[in-house]
Amino acid sequence: VQLQAFGGGWVQPGGSLRLSCVGSGLPLDYYAIGWFRQAPGTEREGVACISVSDSSTFYGDFVDGRFTISRGNARNTFYLQMNNLKPEDTAVYFCAAEHRPYSRCRIKDSADVYDYWGQGTEVTVSS
Repeated sequence: VQLQAFGGGWVQPGGSLRLSCVGSGLPLDYYAIGWFRQAPGTEREGVACISVSDSSTFYGDFVDGRFTISRGNARNTFYLQMNNLKPEDTAVYFCAAEHRPYSRCRIKDSADVYDYWGQGTEVTVSS
């Protein structure tokens, strides 16, 4: 499985971005998808995930209702809609996939359980 994340860029505080994650190589029908981020000098942290078992979604505490993870209409396509962005959201954002067909996805302290990772897309929030 190969994952490609794109859609990052520069945005002013309060702005929005939509990140996309596209998978290839194998269908992701049985994979939970997670978005993670890593700012310079910090640990990678979970942003959001979506389950394949029941389409449930989970978010990092810092998201506070600003982001939405979703599956696209096209197969193997996923999105992270980010609204009301803050400077502290500046980071490289990664999408990841975990083979997890029967249980809910994991996002907190769970980077190690994901099987496949994309290359990351950089998000900069500044005025």
